[in-house]
Amino acid sequence: QVQLVESGGGLVQSGGSLRLSCTAPGFTLDYYAIAWFRQAPGKERERVSCISCCGGSVEYADSVRGRFTASRDNAKNTIYLQMNSLKSEDAAVYYCASDLNRSNCPLPTYLDAWGQGTLVTVSS
Repeated sequence: QVQLVESGGGLVQSGGSLRLSCTAPGFTLDYYAIAWFRQAPGKERERVSCISCCGGSVEYADSVRGRFTASRDNAKNTIYLQMNSLKSEDAAVYYCASDLNRSNCPLPTYLDAWGQGTLVTVSS
């Protein structure tokens, strides 16, 4: 089973920025759309963004549009989520995921591959 790996989380002040990364050691993600999700304690998981295989199409949740930017560098087998103007409500564990089937967004509800998550904490 393919394991995605996120990194880049941490503690940031409100208004600050972080860049998350997602990769899959030993597996090529080039052909697949990748979604970013987040889940805060006591809240439902929220789909934040989805980026197509080639990066030509990106979708965002209303809650992050204009502040977050998803991108990918297929040469590095890495997908990024640049998060700017962070707010306290952005604090959550962030996950990347894919069905490892579709090249374009949106992705289905059930996704086969997930990362372990990376924690983003925003201090006011």
